[in-house]
Amino acid sequence: MNLKKIARIRRATKLRKNLKKLKMIRLSIHRTSRHIYAQIISLNNKVLVTASTLEKKIREKLTYTGNIKSAIFIGETIAIRAIKHGILNISFDRSGFKYHGRIKALANAARQTGLKF
Repeated sequence: MNLKKIARIRRATKLRKNLKKLKMIRLSIHRTSRHIYAQIISLNNKVLVTASTLEKKIREKLTYTGNIKSAIFIGETIAIRAIKHGILNISFDRSGFKYHGRIKALANAARQTGLKF
């Protein structure tokens, strides 16, 4: 593993340790150069809601899946699906990624659609 990935994983474990103390449902994000994934995870680590650029319906609406436009779309999608399941208050788990670019765009889109964090 390269040093950059090790540093990200270290940041992620520190962040999740603090989120565990809050005892809240979390919105976990993962990104690659081509895709972005979002999951809402319960306190006992069960996945409640998911959205990603790999889904066929979402992929058809986007021309490219590794940009800010697709991150905004995933943020709106995950928020709509969470609200349908009755989830409004969550904590944001950025998985050690820096809060800028696609991660920031996804978080802002989810907030504007109705999630509170």
